[in-house]
Amino acid sequence: MDWTPFSFIVTHLARQIRPGEITFSGVNSTLPMLACLLAKRAFDFDFTYINVAGGVEPQPVNVPLSSSDPAIVHGSPAIFANQDFYDLCARGGLDLVYLGCAQIDAEGRTNVSAIGSWENPTVRLPGGGGAAVMLPTAKRVVTWRTDHTPRALVDKLDFITASGNMTALVTPMAVFLREAQAGSRFRLEVFNPQTTVEDIVARTGFHFSHEGAAPAMPMTAGEQQALEMLDAGGRFSAAVNG
Repeated sequence: MDWTPFSFIVTHLARQIRPGEITFSGVNSTLPMLACLLAKRAFDFDFTYINVAGGVEPQPVNVPLSSSDPAIVHGSPAIFANQDFYDLCARGGLDLVYLGCAQIDAEGRTNVSAIGSWENPTVRLPGGGGAAVMLPTAKRVVTWRTDHTPRALVDKLDFITASGNMTALVTPMAVFLREAQAGSRFRLEVFNPQTTVEDIVARTGFHFSHEGAAPAMPMTAGEQQALEMLDAGGRFSAAVNG
């Protein structure tokens, strides 16, 4: 089956999860939420899933409509308050955190504060929320963009909201990885077989290494089945695929 923007992003967000990890998805993070639910259904290893609504290891009967839907805490044996997962992260207890961004640069720094100058911005963004706490303290942070343009993947941020342990960036075209250390830059790891490395270079605002990059492996039967179940009505894919 050919990749769609929706299936490529959700599946490759899920593929960032490792066995035994404690994984967290943040506010307005529907695609990572779906990725975690996909991994629970498709992968043959255990990990702990915590979400911004407070659910720990939720067992939703219905697929949540968003990362703030009460359905996302159904069946949870425990509920975390905001200060609980911020404290857990600050103590080094979160292995993988999904955080969104408006802009990102080659060193994994993010902007969710303002586009244009701080004094007179073109767009005032929502602000960092927990990003300034979680990006430097989580062991690994993964972000995503539903578009892949030089406006989002930039050489220089308009404002640096947060920096730290960003290790992966997933778009409909590509998966970039970097080491969680200062000065490390993104490199192209895998790309959507329906595009080319040259096209990715042209549509990325920062320079990156693509040595050794390979086409993405197809979805497994388990991944495909889980994604079809999670998006049975097509409401999520329609929002991403257009």
